[in-house]
Amino acid sequence: MAAQSSSYIPLIIIVAFCWFISNSNGRLLSEKLTWKRLITVDQSGEGNFITVQDAIDSVPSNNVDVTLILIKPGMYKEKVTVPEDKPFIILTGRNAENTTITWDDSGDIYTSPTLSVFASDFTARYLTIQNTYGAGAKAVALRVSSERAEFYACRITSYQDTLLDEGGSHFYSNCYIQGGTDFICGNAASLFQKCHIHSISDGNGAITAQRRMKPEEDTGFYFTDCRVTGIKSCTLGRPWGPYSRVVFVNSYMSNVVNPYGWDDWGKPSTHSSVYYGEHKCYGPGATRSKRVEWSQSLTNQEAATIFTKTTMISAKSWIIKP
Repeated sequence: MAAQSSSYIPLIIIVAFCWFISNSNGRLLSEKLTWKRLITVDQSGEGNFITVQDAIDSVPSNNVDVTLILIKPGMYKEKVTVPEDKPFIILTGRNAENTTITWDDSGDIYTSPTLSVFASDFTARYLTIQNTYGAGAKAVALRVSSERAEFYACRITSYQDTLLDEGGSHFYSNCYIQGGTDFICGNAASLFQKCHIHSISDGNGAITAQRRMKPEEDTGFYFTDCRVTGIKSCTLGRPWGPYSRVVFVNSYMSNVVNPYGWDDWGKPSTHSSVYYGEHKCYGPGATRSKRVEWSQSLTNQEAATIFTKTTMISAKSWIIKP
């Protein structure tokens, strides 16, 4: 087969993410952009609530109206949960640099998160979500167990297990994600587009720990047009699940990425089952001459197939622009 043009992959992604088709509930995206309820959170007391959780709690159960919760600048020290029965919430600040939801907890990936999202059709924009515990234990900043969720221009920071991308179909755009060990983990089907991935590991900590358990699962982490930087050295991923799937496309990798690229977590049996791919990545850390032989340098067609055959991509008709 003749080689495909270099513009093929971006074209596939643009078509697959067309903004103007109907979402899973049959509504046009332009309709979804129109919120019906506005709630303001302001620590000064001039809004509807002074805490983020109180604002979420005020949304009725089995919500059907898009609800915009506007968070005024400030440091909100609280653990926040968006329960499953409160879909269609947009949680937004105006600038992630001055609007932060923060907590300091550790020990368990399911109870330590600063923000836990269980509701479907959730959106977060222009927020910092952090867990300040530091190194030494599991300390999740953001847990996403939503069927559908979107994050735009958010800063998500911790050290170990920063983002528990647990399950569902998720989209991260222009986000900054920082950690040291397995800091993007879980078994969701997620696209990371134009995100900055920053490792603070001081010794080959893994960026991803994707947990795909069966070959028929349409899950995986897909990074396109991203940047990978760090302070010392890291690997791109290691297998939490035996069929772990992670792909980097058109992404910049600084020299922080270890030349061998990927880690098997001491499980050589996974060499034949994991799917770790790279395509048209660039920068000093993208050189594949010393990559582990069980990772893949994808062709144009292989990369396009990965993006188009998964449920993760076909479900993206519900994505909206911020």
